[in-house]
Amino acid sequence: MLLIRPLLNVAILACLTITPAFADQATWTQKILTPETALKAALATQAECQKRGWQVSVTITDPSGLPQVMLRDRFAGWHTVEAANGKARTAASWRDSTTTLAARMTKPDAAEKGIMNLPGVVMVGGGMPITSAGQLVGAIGVSGAPGGDNDDLCAKAGLAAIDDDLAF
Repeated sequence: MLLIRPLLNVAILACLTITPAFADQATWTQKILTPETALKAALATQAECQKRGWQVSVTITDPSGLPQVMLRDRFAGWHTVEAANGKARTAASWRDSTTTLAARMTKPDAAEKGIMNLPGVVMVGGGMPITSAGQLVGAIGVSGAPGGDNDDLCAKAGLAAIDDDLAF
């Protein structure tokens, strides 16, 4: 017992002195959208779809795919809420548009084929990553326009609305 205690003290002291040297490697900094910027993107997306007569749901997520803002037009179907959430979450997870991901699924040897059936994954047009200075800061998902290409069109309007805000 007498021998163990001094060794334990040495081990604790070594950990305390070594830890600061590795602190930069053990943590990282991540930028995410402010709620105001996320709302601005969602409102611009919704406005573009409304201008075209489409009732949609829009979700803006943080980089991990957790919703920050969610909007639903009053006549958008119930399914559009989950689809918009899933598209944004999928775009955030893969750091790619859901249109691109859907195109990759047509290949017989696509690695994601097994993953595409996980709960919450939606590989249909309308989901896009939001990046700034090469870093993922969020994602957008749109559902309810007639077809994934039109969901993409509205999502691009949301991205354009915050493009200047993300130039940091």
